[in-house]
Amino acid sequence: MNTQKKLIALVDQLNTVIVGKLAQTQDCVACLLAGGHLLIEDVPGVGKTTLAHALARTFGLQFSRVQFTSDLMPSDLLGVSIFNRQTDQFVFHAGPLFAQVLLADEINRASPKTQSALLEAMEEQQVSVEGQTRALPEPFFVIATQNPHDQQGTYALPESQLDRFLMRISLGYPDRASERALLTGRDRRDLVAALPALLNAAELLDLQHQVQAVHAAEPLLDYVQDLLAATRSGRWFMRGLSPRAGIAVLRVAKAHALLAGRAYVAPDDVRAILAQTIAHRLAPVADAGRAATEQVQAMLDAVALP
Repeated sequence: MNTQKKLIALVDQLNTVIVGKLAQTQDCVACLLAGGHLLIEDVPGVGKTTLAHALARTFGLQFSRVQFTSDLMPSDLLGVSIFNRQTDQFVFHAGPLFAQVLLADEINRASPKTQSALLEAMEEQQVSVEGQTRALPEPFFVIATQNPHDQQGTYALPESQLDRFLMRISLGYPDRASERALLTGRDRRDLVAALPALLNAAELLDLQHQVQAVHAAEPLLDYVQDLLAATRSGRWFMRGLSPRAGIAVLRVAKAHALLAGRAYVAPDDVRAILAQTIAHRLAPVADAGRAATEQVQAMLDAVALP
C-alpha cells in the first residue's frame, strides 16, 4: 500500500468512529505525523476520549490512559522506586507515562504541580525520577483532553504547557445526520475495541521522515514569516508568536500537504491548520471582542497571499 492510500485508510477508519468530523480527524492525523502532542478541548460527551483511543489503536501504538483528578500526584504518572527485600535494592516501577501514547484524560482537572510533571516529558522525551534521567519510548505522544475552563474543578493549563501542544482542536456537537448515526449505531467503545492497527511504530517514524522531506518554497516561507510578523504587530494579539511556534506551523503544514498527496506545501495548507496550531498560544488584544480562533481568522484574511 503506497503512502497516500495508507493515509486515506487511516482517516477513513477514524471517521467510522467519530462521524461527521472529517476536518478534525485529519488535523489529528496531521498532528501525530508531525510528531507533536495533541490537545482536544470541548464539553463532556462529544467524543474526546473516544477519538484519543481510536487514534492510538489506529496508529498501532502501545498506550496507557490516566484519568486526571485533583488528587493525582506526579509520582502517579512517573512511577516510584520500591524497596525489594530479596535483592536488598530499590527497584523502579515505571508509571503510565512510559508508553508510546499517553491519554491524559481531563488534564485540566489535575493540580498545576501534576500538570507540570508532563513538561519535561513532552519537550525532551525523557523524565528525571529520583535523580536519574530515564528515556521515554519512541515515538512518544501525549493526547490530552480538557473541559472548558468555566466548569467546576478545572485548572487552567499554564502557558508553558499549552505551548508544548502542537495543536489544539475542538470537536463540537455533531450535525443532525451524524447524531442520528450515533443514536442508532453500535456503541462507540465496541467500535474502538474492534479497530485494527493500520500502522506500527516503524511505519509511523517513516511517515514522519516523509513529512520532514516535504518541500517549502521561498515564497511559502515568506508567507509564514508574514503571518508571524502579523501576530507580533500588536494589532491582533497581546504577544506575538515565538520562532518555535513558527516551526510548529511549518511542520503541521507539511503534514497536511502529505495527507493531501503533495510533496510541497501550498498556502492553503498553512491556512487550513493555522488556527488549530497557534490560537492556544495567543491572547487577543483587550478590545478585540473575539476568541483567539476568530482573531486568527481575521488576521489570516488581512495578510496577503503569496
